[in-house]
Amino acid sequence: MKKPKNSEKAALRGEPSYVWRDGQRRRLQMILDAAGDRISGKALVNGCGVGMYLEHLGDSIQDIVGLDIELERLQTAKLLDGRVVNGAAEALPFPSETFDLILSHEVLEHVADDRVSIREMIRVLRSGGRLVLFCPNRGYPFETHGIYWRGKYHFGNIPLVNYLPRAWRDKLAPHVNIYSRKDLKSLFSDLPVRFVKRTTIFGAYDNIIARKPRLGKFIRGSLQTLEKSPLQRLGLSHFWVIEKI
Repeated sequence: MKKPKNSEKAALRGEPSYVWRDGQRRRLQMILDAAGDRISGKALVNGCGVGMYLEHLGDSIQDIVGLDIELERLQTAKLLDGRVVNGAAEALPFPSETFDLILSHEVLEHVADDRVSIREMIRVLRSGGRLVLFCPNRGYPFETHGIYWRGKYHFGNIPLVNYLPRAWRDKLAPHVNIYSRKDLKSLFSDLPVRFVKRTTIFGAYDNIIARKPRLGKFIRGSLQTLEKSPLQRLGLSHFWVIEKI
């Protein structure tokens, strides 16, 4: 994987999707399946980056808006046509019960206050609306956001960091959060929700496939098969669907 031009900023905010490949297509279908008939309502992409999911969801959802804290990314997206808003996840600039569907795709781990961010998303959901949430799983054997070591940021997939005691892990990766199933569930405590789906998924490994197609496709097929086994707890990301009641 190529190192981002501004790795310090990437460490803090994460890198949005700049390309559309099999991994993104797979997740898009998961989002649409989770949404059901809510695609006929109003949707929010919370943390839309340069607008890849916003654009492709827009093929199915007419009333959709994106929000991101980075104005530069919104400008890069060339979507400043009323469909994007510059704002923070901890203070969503929308009235309560505005949306039928919210997508939070690998964003929660980067916000300043994840508990407040979750509560804000539930606040702006209508009753019966759904939050589709992807975020990193602590059970995955690699920290995909890099680490800080001796005051210097090291970009890349670093093995076994997330298996360290929390205090040690957070010293190496203070720029990004990580979630066990218990961690994630606790963020929804006392909120009026029900869990429609709670699972863990592996990646599509498109970067490996681009370099070594046979090996990459073998890795993808093997690991995605594990999603139907107890070893799914080692998956790359949590995929949760939460409904407001």
